[in-house]
Amino acid sequence: MNPWRLRLLSRLDTLGTVRAVAQASNLSPSSVSQQLAVLEAETHTQLLQRTGRRVRLTPAGLILARRARAILDHMDGVEAELRGFGDEPAGLVRLGAFQSAIHSMAVPAVVRLARRHPHLEVELLELEPHASMPALRVGDADIIISTTDFDEQPLGPDLDLVRLTTDPVLLVVPPGHPAAGRGAVDLAACADEPWAFDVPQSYMANLALRLCRQSGFEPRVVCRFSNYMMTLQHVEAGLSIALLPGLAVDTRYRVATSHLAAPVTRTITAAVRRGSLPRAAVHAVLDELRRQDPPAAAGA
Repeated sequence: MNPWRLRLLSRLDTLGTVRAVAQASNLSPSSVSQQLAVLEAETHTQLLQRTGRRVRLTPAGLILARRARAILDHMDGVEAELRGFGDEPAGLVRLGAFQSAIHSMAVPAVVRLARRHPHLEVELLELEPHASMPALRVGDADIIISTTDFDEQPLGPDLDLVRLTTDPVLLVVPPGHPAAGRGAVDLAACADEPWAFDVPQSYMANLALRLCRQSGFEPRVVCRFSNYMMTLQHVEAGLSIALLPGLAVDTRYRVATSHLAAPVTRTITAAVRRGSLPRAAVHAVLDELRRQDPPAAAGA
């Protein structure tokens, strides 16, 4: 059996449709269907049940899809052992993290790991919480940095969590704003302000909208950015205010931050697949993430 085809089958189990698997794999839906048909021929077993244009896994397909994850993890572990000659961390570890954790947690950890473990390669993937759990489950990531507090993805018994830190959600305003330096702020006092939001349906856009509505108002959104640096630049220019996680507030920007009167804090966790073969490389990355202190957010 071809490992690449096993990964496609595993993705189908997690993502649900051939089209979603194709998008995640940078393939066309027809190519995915062809490769899955080849896998059926290789195993001499019906793995898919086709109904019109839709497919679903047969009982045999479900068994193979879920065993495939363990098979692929084992292959990764064997490769790492061969490259590392034993317990020395070596091989490729794919680390997925949301945007604010990339620059504040992941990149500093990777820099230190490169000095300590020259045979270890860490591939960084920007994955927001709604995308990181599926990526971990299908094997596109070995470790993810995520948050469980506002995550719409179910955790389940197949994942192990490692607590890393806590991160407050902050009100971010220009330096001369009336809310700057006032301590904790009641969000209702900002009902008439222009707001900078993340893109629709993203983790922070949904959270910010929910917090504004809980405070009794519909925010007037004047811009949407998928990059926190652009949001900070817009706020710095006095054009908007924003709700951002503390990890996202880069001190290079002249902005002021305030805690909310009704505090909102998220727990930052690392997650790995439970039952995967223990790898020295994965443990080395987890240990490095756990020992670092994230940078402090910009003050008021």
